[in-house]
Amino acid sequence: MTTGEQHHVTCPVHRVDVDVRQLGETHPTQCRGHHHRPGPGPPVVRVPLALACRAFGLGGTIPTVPDLLLPTPQWTPTQREIDDLDLMLNDCLLDNPGGFVNPADAGDASPLTLIVDGETAEVAGAVGFLDLLDPEGVPLARLTVQSTWDAGGERYGVVGRVQRLAHIEFGPFRRLHLPPERVRRAQAGRPLLAVPVHRPLSSTDLAAIRNRANDLAATVLLLACVGDGMPSGVSGPALVRATLQGASLLGEARVVAVSAADHGWDEPHGRWSSRNEWLLSSVAGAYGSDVLLLDREVTGNLPAAIASIVERDRPPRHRQGVVIFFTGLSGSGKSTLARALVDHILEQGDRTVTSLDGDVVRQHLSKGLGFSREDRDTNIVRIGFVAAEIARHGGVAVCSPIAPFESTREQVRRLVTRAGGGFVLVHVTTPLEECERRDRKGLYARARAGEIPDFTGISSPYETPTEAVKLDTTNRPIAQCLAELLKAPAMAGWLPD
Repeated sequence: MTTGEQHHVTCPVHRVDVDVRQLGETHPTQCRGHHHRPGPGPPVVRVPLALACRAFGLGGTIPTVPDLLLPTPQWTPTQREIDDLDLMLNDCLLDNPGGFVNPADAGDASPLTLIVDGETAEVAGAVGFLDLLDPEGVPLARLTVQSTWDAGGERYGVVGRVQRLAHIEFGPFRRLHLPPERVRRAQAGRPLLAVPVHRPLSSTDLAAIRNRANDLAATVLLLACVGDGMPSGVSGPALVRATLQGASLLGEARVVAVSAADHGWDEPHGRWSSRNEWLLSSVAGAYGSDVLLLDREVTGNLPAAIASIVERDRPPRHRQGVVIFFTGLSGSGKSTLARALVDHILEQGDRTVTSLDGDVVRQHLSKGLGFSREDRDTNIVRIGFVAAEIARHGGVAVCSPIAPFESTREQVRRLVTRAGGGFVLVHVTTPLEECERRDRKGLYARARAGEIPDFTGISSPYETPTEAVKLDTTNRPIAQCLAELLKAPAMAGWLPD
């Protein structure tokens, strides 16, 4: 870059251009219409312009231009990453790395990663810091950037230690989220048997805990692991309630809640059988002088008091929330079939139901989104979020977008299941030729003429689901298709016949 060329740097806060050629002639901290100065809002860090230019891909420097002030970039992690952050900030890990890591050289702590998009990684690397926000925009911690690594798919991992900016104040049973140092201090040196609890305790579990505690002459500490996806068979709040009941049945036992999130049970992790086994062991080791790990699955029967809590939290299917998610090409009949299903549920009168039709959602919830891959994914995730909330409260959500991409459909499934709802995927398999023949809106003709880019089935792919109820509506009355759907094994128990 030379002083005779005009280049613009995008302001990472206001998404407007800074003419770096003119910065030396005007004010070094000014972008068009804004001033980046210390004060309210994101903190500002002075960065050499050479580094700023590299961060924005300009590939050169202007020696005569003063340093550029860039605000500290901000990023909202996933819930799993926020849970990991909570563990690190509260020193709830025996081998606490103190920050997010590169899995290639982090050993046992390799699951503790933070993944951001390319732009955020570039700016954070230039500034040297990254502020981590909760979903409401409250800064929780500042990460000092040590390095980045390629996570694939134009995403990057950010490595560095974290410093607390604020405490997480809200959430069910937040008062029970106590740091290990406080718990150990209350023990005054007496032995403490730490038991990480990721599922309701059975009578067999309680007997094993009681026997081990007696052998060690130790106090029992039950660690209710309520992080994202970790509770098995119940929601996080219900797991805490069930664990408190278990402590009552044990007699002298304490309960602490920890934000240990699901990192996977299925693959070996170093000397551990899984990442979750390492995580639970590390958390328990931070609290107790001795550790007892429970089996992944329940063995034995649940005590009546605990079974009652589970029953209220996870009622039978006919009283549990469910999302019935139709997917298929435009014109396949998915919206027609979805409307028939909604009518059937309303006529039965046994369940509340909400229709989230793809076209209707785009007029309201997703108004303004286009049809790029990113906008399509955003649209489906929005539908999934609303559907998951409906299922969380025991309702039925019937969704009928095209949803052509498997990864996005799977993301919706995770949203729903983690909200405690059931998820039934219905692939309306009507062939492309039949969909084009039906084409009442003339969309396929316009797509083939090049008037509609990225049209599913023509110029954009449809990824066929591998696990779904499959229905072809070709030359079939809708009542027959609905009857077949209601008899599908995946639908058993969710809806009235």
